Amino acid sequence: MDVYEYAVIRAIPQVERGEQINVGVLLYCQPRTYLCARVELDDARLRAIDPAADVDGVRRALGAYELACGQEAGPLKTESLGSRFRWLTAPRSTIVQTGPVHPGLTTDPEAELARLFDRLVRL
Repeated sequence: MDVYEYAVIRAIPQVERGEQINVGVLLYCQPRTYLCARVELDDARLRAIDPAADVDGVRRALGAYELACGQEAGPLKTESLGSRFRWLTAPRSTIVQTGPVHPGLTTDPEAELARLFDRLVRL
């Protein structure tokens, strides 16, 4: 079993109101050299809490999470996976942000990400 860390990615279209929906999961497992974000935006749920939400802007922000985890990694490509995870989970006052980081144990980080995603993001 290996230790992993994860955080839920949330969309908060009006930060001052604090209403949010879970839109993804970010999972990091140092022993397995694994960092991945899985995201899915439900437009109708987002618009239910803010009819004027910038859906395209939220999609672009979610794409940045996926990009930062990949081989290309954009501006973070020279950073270690651990540094990327810490950067992605740092507190921000933006429309898309992560919740607290939680630990767990797994033998398969990819399967764990799928399990967490189904449990925490999909309805």
